[in-house]
Amino acid sequence: MSSGQIEPDGNPSMFGLVNSDGSVRDRLPITVEDLRGLYADMVEARTFDDKSMAMQRQGRLATYAPFRGQEAAQIGAAAALQDDDWVAGTYRDAALNWRAGYPWRLLVLGRTGDERGGELPNGVNVLPPSITVGGHMIHAVGLAWAEKLQGNSRIALTSFGDGATSEGDFHEAMNFAAVYATPTVFLCQNNGYAISYPTSEQTKSKTIAAKADGYGMPGMRVDGNDVVGVFVAVREAAHRARKGEGPSLIEAVTYRMGPHTTADDPTRYRDEAESRDWEDRDPLLRIRRLLAKAGGWTEEWQEDLETSASQVIEEAVEWAENVPEPTVEQMVDRVFAKRPRSLTQQLNETGDD
Repeated sequence: MSSGQIEPDGNPSMFGLVNSDGSVRDRLPITVEDLRGLYADMVEARTFDDKSMAMQRQGRLATYAPFRGQEAAQIGAAAALQDDDWVAGTYRDAALNWRAGYPWRLLVLGRTGDERGGELPNGVNVLPPSITVGGHMIHAVGLAWAEKLQGNSRIALTSFGDGATSEGDFHEAMNFAAVYATPTVFLCQNNGYAISYPTSEQTKSKTIAAKADGYGMPGMRVDGNDVVGVFVAVREAAHRARKGEGPSLIEAVTYRMGPHTTADDPTRYRDEAESRDWEDRDPLLRIRRLLAKAGGWTEEWQEDLETSASQVIEEAVEWAENVPEPTVEQMVDRVFAKRPRSLTQQLNETGDD
């Protein structure tokens, strides 16, 4: 892919297929119906994000990290994977996790502080959202290495923000993956800020993708607000990994429209004019424009999408908020395979056994 080639000034070219105005740069490798499916997924993901923000403000969720504006990077990446591939994402990757098989109801449950939100159905190879910055990248490499050793075709994709590339875990994961040629796709969602620090103040590297050269792997820079571009970039990296050609690093350049978390005030460090400029690059808006030009979008369909998405999310919330609270005994037995004698005695004394 041309996007993975380093230009003379050291910057990889920005790969993309759909412009902000809905025009296309080249023939798209997917059908209009496929594009409608990706758009519908992004609408549902944004509905979840909006609902979660509202619930947190109402005291119904713990601190929440919104992903509004990053739907294309997450949905496009997940859509490029096979159903049994591994995904290791962050606390901001609800859309990625959901598209890879993580039920909305469990994502909501986890955000209420209930660890049972991490109990995924059998066959869903998605790790619970990682709160620590960077640690999950090492887990993804380990999973990919294990699949390679067993001769399987599964790969692992790990998603992280630009701030995570300043962590030692990033170096360890990238270096190990390259040395052992593990089938790993590293997806950096460069949303411009690591909390309040701009990407330019975190690294002297001209881009995140350029860091790949130091580890001996391909580095690709893609328009992270172009769901088709991300899909193609991740699909190519995944195909390369399945062929035994090792890991790749993809930098999806996007923008965090909202705060870092619900505990953050972005107006203290970010110019509102910058945010307004990015609003026209909204990943949903550009695909809506493209579909409208292709005759694949109508106001009625949009209303149907939003109604359906709202119903799905409301049902997930209702389920999560009505899960019976765990007993003390259940909490103990989730931690210990064999209950220690001391805890058994304490439970007997409190009458919870």
